[in-house]
Amino acid sequence: MENNHDIDKRFNDASRLSEEPAVFPGFDKVWAKVEEKLDKKEEKKKIWPVWLPYGIAASLVIGLGAFYFISKNKTAETSKPLIVDNKIESHPDKNTAHIVDSTVKSNIEKEIQASKAIQKETPLAYEPGKIKDAAVNAYDEIYTSRKADYSTDEYFIKKQEETLSPAPQRKRGQWKDTARTQDIEEVVLTGLIPKKKSEYTSSAVSVQSNYIASNTTQQLQGKVAGLQIQSAHGIKRRKNEEIRNTFNTINNGYSNNNNPVVIRGLASIKGTASPLFIVNGNIVEQDYFSALNPKKIKSIEVVKGAAAAALYGSRGANGIIVVRTKRLSRKERKSMEEIQKTISQYRQNPVSANEGYDEFVENPFELTKNEPLSTFSIDVDNAAYSNIRRMINNGQTVDKNAVRIEEMINYFKYSYPQPKNDVPFSISTEYGDAPWNPGHKLLKIGLQGKNMAMDKLPASNLVFLIDVSGSMNEENKLPLLKSSFKVLLDQLRPQDKVGIVVYAGSAGMVLPPTSAKEKDKIVSALDNLQAGGSTAGGAGIELAYKLAQENFVKNGNNRVIIATDGDFNVGASSTSDIKTLIEEKRKSGIFLTCLGFGMGNYKDNMLETLADKGNGNYAYIDNMQEANKFLGKEFAGSMYAIAKDVKIQIEFNPKYVSSYRLIGYENRKLRNEDFTNDKIDAGELGSGHTVTALYEVIPVQVKSEFLPEGNQLKYSKTSASENFNDELATIKFRYKKPDGGASTEIVHAVKNTDSSIAAASPDFKFASSVAWFGLVLRKSDLIVKKELSDIEALAGQGKADDKEGYRSEFLRLIESYKVISK
Repeated sequence: MENNHDIDKRFNDASRLSEEPAVFPGFDKVWAKVEEKLDKKEEKKKIWPVWLPYGIAASLVIGLGAFYFISKNKTAETSKPLIVDNKIESHPDKNTAHIVDSTVKSNIEKEIQASKAIQKETPLAYEPGKIKDAAVNAYDEIYTSRKADYSTDEYFIKKQEETLSPAPQRKRGQWKDTARTQDIEEVVLTGLIPKKKSEYTSSAVSVQSNYIASNTTQQLQGKVAGLQIQSAHGIKRRKNEEIRNTFNTINNGYSNNNNPVVIRGLASIKGTASPLFIVNGNIVEQDYFSALNPKKIKSIEVVKGAAAAALYGSRGANGIIVVRTKRLSRKERKSMEEIQKTISQYRQNPVSANEGYDEFVENPFELTKNEPLSTFSIDVDNAAYSNIRRMINNGQTVDKNAVRIEEMINYFKYSYPQPKNDVPFSISTEYGDAPWNPGHKLLKIGLQGKNMAMDKLPASNLVFLIDVSGSMNEENKLPLLKSSFKVLLDQLRPQDKVGIVVYAGSAGMVLPPTSAKEKDKIVSALDNLQAGGSTAGGAGIELAYKLAQENFVKNGNNRVIIATDGDFNVGASSTSDIKTLIEEKRKSGIFLTCLGFGMGNYKDNMLETLADKGNGNYAYIDNMQEANKFLGKEFAGSMYAIAKDVKIQIEFNPKYVSSYRLIGYENRKLRNEDFTNDKIDAGELGSGHTVTALYEVIPVQVKSEFLPEGNQLKYSKTSASENFNDELATIKFRYKKPDGGASTEIVHAVKNTDSSIAAASPDFKFASSVAWFGLVLRKSDLIVKKELSDIEALAGQGKADDKEGYRSEFLRLIESYKVISK
């Protein structure tokens, strides 16, 4: 050192002058201390400490960490931000400093143990009077996460007592105010490992027309039909194999016990490996693609993988074949359209393949000058609407033959006035624009049955005819049936009687006619029913009518209520046999109500025939909501008839009407001469029931593409030349009393008005929207506008005061159909 020589000289001089020894005892220790102090004084001259940049970085990390944890925990009291102060303080009286120990491993272990003890004291959530110290938790998390590998890129910088204040000691229940500054004792810097991104690929193959010309369409189809989408490492293929192995007992959508396998949702899943065919931007069937002339194909592009899924979702799961054709002639386009219609007509519907629906053709336009009269029977059934609702809600294709528009319209109630005097129903008419065909008009005819008070209703003699065959062994059949009949029982009075007849392989009486006051006895008989065996529907009908006839109540409500899926397969089982049987039974004066249940093997045609020919009505029960509606809220209208054999005949004035057609009621049309024939059966009207019918009219001044061609008649004379003022049409009604044999006639004239759809009543708008939706579901060729959004908008305008929510449900049904129809 620079002043050591001076000190030695002084000590030598002193030793020569003194008689004491040259080195006094303990000199070495004293000298060591002196040198140590001098060395420390020398080190004090250092300008910038090595820890300063790390301290600044640590301050930022701890500050941001504290802000993150405080925000994340959302404590009840707003915590102030943690401030880390990295100032240098001078302590002239303290010249002690610590150096970084070269062996930091043991110190790290000690700190980890200390952090564990602190973590045990740290509360997991906010407690009254305590604020979680986010900075300390972040500090502890760093130590804990790094315990497994403390030898990686970490740098621990010890504090210098000379420049930093000591960290406070924490005790349970005592937390430092985060508004005060805190010093950093150690900082851990951890390197982050970058995450590797996974890459996905798709492929597209284009085939040009010069290749197509040399290859037939069948050969090309064979090349592309085997497309399979493969994801990374063939995962998707293996998944498909696992699914097929899982469902190895399923064949063509049906399990070994012949029960249908149904996958529910807004889109049907098809068990096929065929790709999706797109021709000139339109989705077509595979047969349509096969029928294309190869010389007319311009190009074919095969898309698979993620690109196919991005374009068409799950429908493109097996790949997409995009075809662009050369310009087709008008004759070629018409030919291809006919092929597409044929394919669609004969393509098996996955929903109705094992369900029964009678095919019918919608009513055509009639020339008024040739056929001024139109006659039909009223229809109060509403089964078609709830059955269609079931199909749409299950994401299934709607069979057009299940769509009976009159039943859709009559599912809803309308605001018609109550009848006056002794007439059982009132008559209302409204004339306005047809929303689906510009220039056309709609004539709405409405009947309102008289509301009968429950205490004035006649006593009931009801026979429950219940199908307990093996086909009813499903949750939406027999169990739902039992619950539905319990709803009906709640509406009955002590004077009402109930008997129960069941049929499976044979028919039998389960409960003789029993007073409704013995409800527990009736419920017990229902609960004991079990499904099994074949279906002898004819025998069950015979026995039920026999029991009802033996207990017939004069001037009362005598009715058989049949509940089934309509699948009759023993005895009188064909539709014609059942029709003959039920026409014979209706002569007994006993009415009929048909309740349909289930899906998959549901026979709608059988139940409609029963209701149509047996003085009856028909409803489809798909859930308890529908059971409460038909058997609870509308009990009187469903079970008590106030008029029977109700017929309507309308005569149009050719002065204002050139052509017309009846919307719906295809199965209820009558010959004109049947109107006055009291032997001809027609529909029944219940207490409080409403019936609505729509006629589409082409006014004389309108040129329409749907106007049929007429023939010039030499001898027939129309009334066009006569003056009937402003009468558009004359409507006649005939009906009988429930126990009567002679009919009564009512006449009502309709004025020719010119009102737009905007000025129409909410009932007119809503009934029109329901009919419009039915025409779209049937894919009618007699309408121009088919946009679902327009139907939805019109229905919204007609929703009005929808207390029970049925009209709102119709709007939701349109939205659901938008999804599955894409």
